Amino acid sequence: MNQPEPCACGSGRVFAECCGPVLSGQRLPETAEALMRSRFTAFVRGDAGYLLSNWHPRTRPAELDLADQPTWERLEIVYREAGLATDSAGQVEFIAHYRTAAGAGRLHERSKFVREQGRWFYVEGVRPAPAKPGRNAPCPCGSGRKFKQCCGR
Repeated sequence: MNQPEPCACGSGRVFAECCGPVLSGQRLPETAEALMRSRFTAFVRGDAGYLLSNWHPRTRPAELDLADQPTWERLEIVYREAGLATDSAGQVEFIAHYRTAAGAGRLHERSKFVREQGRWFYVEGVRPAPAKPGRNAPCPCGSGRKFKQCCGR
């Protein structure tokens, strides 16, 4: 028996009941976070058309080439600010985990969204400045050495 496909967005729901209807145009995301999750799922599936359709016209690129994308593995929502069905704007901070031929990586971004005429749009993403690790913390470069003995020199 086939198991239902889990949704890539990390909601814990199955794709057919979560992001599937959103990506197919049967349902609009009700919150900024729901749009963020559906956009992650679209990146996983290589659906450039969906990504462009909910990118705000003011910041949307003319085209989106997903050919050289990493393999997106997991979405972690870090923080939400506003972005509910009754709000006109919101922000969602997330970490998207991925894998390339060079190894694992993370994209940490705070995305801004606006709701116009009842529909949410992605406006832009800003990458927060990384916190500097403490002197005795492991180096974030992955060397296995302490920060002060590696990149902290």
